[in-house]
Amino acid sequence: MKELIRLSPGRPVPLGATVSGDGVNFAIFSRHATRVWLMLFARPTDGRPAYEFELDPDTHRTGDIWHVHLSGVEHGDLYLYRMDGPYQPEAGHRFNRFKPLLDPYARALTGGFRWDFSRSFGYVRGSPQEDLSFSTSTNLAGMPKCIVYGDDGFDWQGDRPLNRPLNETIIYETHVRSLTYHPSSGVEYPGTFMGVVEKIPYFKELGVTAIELLPIHVFDEWEFARFNPKTGERLRNYWGYNTLAFFAPKGHYSHLGADRGQQVVAFKEMVRALHQAGLEVILDVVFNHTAEGNHLGPTLSFKGIDNSIYYILDDNPRYYRDFSGVGNTVNCNHPVVQDFIIDCLRYWVQEMHVDGFRFDLATILSRDQRGNLSADPPLPVRIAEDPLLRTAKLIAEPWDIGGYQVGQFPGGRWAEWNDRYRDEIRQYWRGDPGLTGALATRLAGSADLYLASGRAPNHSINFVAAHDGFTLNDVVSYNTKHNEANGEQNRDGHNYNYSFNYGVEGPTDDPEIEAIRNRQVKNFLATLLLSQGTPMLNGGDEFRRTQRGNNNAYCQHNEISWYDWGFLDKHADIYRFTRYVIAQRKAHPVFRRTTFLHGQDFDDDEYKDVHWYSSTGADAEWDPTDQRLMCLFDGAKEETGARVDDVDVLMMFNADDRPHLFYLPPAPHNGRWYIMLDTARPSPEDIYPPGEEPELEPMIAYPVQGRSMVVLIAKWTK
Repeated sequence: MKELIRLSPGRPVPLGATVSGDGVNFAIFSRHATRVWLMLFARPTDGRPAYEFELDPDTHRTGDIWHVHLSGVEHGDLYLYRMDGPYQPEAGHRFNRFKPLLDPYARALTGGFRWDFSRSFGYVRGSPQEDLSFSTSTNLAGMPKCIVYGDDGFDWQGDRPLNRPLNETIIYETHVRSLTYHPSSGVEYPGTFMGVVEKIPYFKELGVTAIELLPIHVFDEWEFARFNPKTGERLRNYWGYNTLAFFAPKGHYSHLGADRGQQVVAFKEMVRALHQAGLEVILDVVFNHTAEGNHLGPTLSFKGIDNSIYYILDDNPRYYRDFSGVGNTVNCNHPVVQDFIIDCLRYWVQEMHVDGFRFDLATILSRDQRGNLSADPPLPVRIAEDPLLRTAKLIAEPWDIGGYQVGQFPGGRWAEWNDRYRDEIRQYWRGDPGLTGALATRLAGSADLYLASGRAPNHSINFVAAHDGFTLNDVVSYNTKHNEANGEQNRDGHNYNYSFNYGVEGPTDDPEIEAIRNRQVKNFLATLLLSQGTPMLNGGDEFRRTQRGNNNAYCQHNEISWYDWGFLDKHADIYRFTRYVIAQRKAHPVFRRTTFLHGQDFDDDEYKDVHWYSSTGADAEWDPTDQRLMCLFDGAKEETGARVDDVDVLMMFNADDRPHLFYLPPAPHNGRWYIMLDTARPSPEDIYPPGEEPELEPMIAYPVQGRSMVVLIAKWTK
């Protein structure tokens, strides 16, 4: 920072801090502020600014935008705002000139020290009036500083987003820190973006095509004041679903440091390396709420900039509508907030080269400014139709507290997390009766949910486990959740997990129980990876990672959450199985259709695109007491009249605990049956790589063991 700083009016666009000419242009929105100060700092922990400038509304305000150009300021310099205006909680206004504020458009925040937000509350904590009181304390030393971020000269080496079609995508969901923080990870930079890079050979061998990262935007790890009742360890915000700065990658994930914005370069290095390896990057984004909480939460940014614009307020504007479960709801369909979200998404696509987004509690994007679900919400459509986001993957978690839109999320091209898939596949393999119809529907791409809206099977993001809930190992190891370590008396987390422990709650040395669990894990993985739709693997499920029965490990920065890579050797058979099923999915278009199956012969080859059978070989009767199902997928091209171009597939499912004979239909197209997988067979005969499937000896019926799945392919001849 130069000794002499000169002010000029500056420009109202773009918002944020933009390096321009011999200085930096600062611009920030506030409709109701009456005074605005810009503060510059020399060091991240400084308790007073090196410079402070009050912006003259006659000179430095255009419409609702406050702006100034400062010559002598440069890339890497630090800043915050203060704003004055009405402090009238009953009217929805919470301006407090004593509270420093983060720029919503800041590209990076300082890190490397523990933030202290204890004096960031706009009211006097403990006051009988609560938030109607007014605090005059300030909090500059404990507040992270915004970093001016200009051109860092990063060499993208010609990198571009990969734009892989959804039907060719296999998603691997993981947490940056969990992936490599455990000592067994064997990486040089554990728990960082570079640690993700170091795992690229593993991702490539496994065969996934996209890495979906839990929130990497800035959040406060230490916001909780609770402790693990067993260990006394202070609990953290580990997952990061409480964003402070939506444009800024988290400094703690940078191996390069974070005091002057090095985390931006660290993130870019990760994206570039993943792209060079053919792996896409999908970010979990949390636009539904912020870290400022409810009326008793801190004032850190939006609340002090223009509370009544950025949040959905109650009929009594002192309070917030809460559709997120964490205190507030972002006013996503206010035009100003819409622009902010679009600007943010564009930044991550254009400047940071990410390939797509998974939107947490995305139903909030459909709520109007009073909190009601809109029949025609503008924001989801704007995101889908934005010309700069047209090739970005858009994945909705299509629910919030009070709203459920699975199969109905607006906006045309959005894909959705399909929790119906998760629940019904779990129930089927648990042995619940009456689920063969549901199994068929989910296996075929969930046309009941997506056909009417004109979407395709790949718009269903299929999963059997995710970060939120049991790991796949725990689905077959626990009857109930065990979240005591979260300090909430085991009240948090889902109560309906559709899980089963097969005789012992948790780990066991009983070989029979372990054999059943192993087989069930294979059943889940094979069903998931061979279903129509886009599969998403929960990271570590491919080697039976466990969270010890915790189905809500959001606050556990410890071995509950970290991937123990020793399990990769312990459960090498599961890893091998997963890798080979992924290879079969990628080898055969029959598992990756872009149109729905209809049970008709569209290509005049005398075979329906799908044929459902009972285990007797007769047409399926959908008996609610029957736990068996068989289906034949025609491998012909999807275009009407085209010749056969892929194998035909026969899939046999037996959720009963007893073995059954399945009577085989003749192999289509004069082909012969070959064994792709049988989850009841011991490794390595449980699955075969593409091209190495052994021919099945001629037989009338195939014995399918209890709780197992068999897949045969018919290699055709002309």
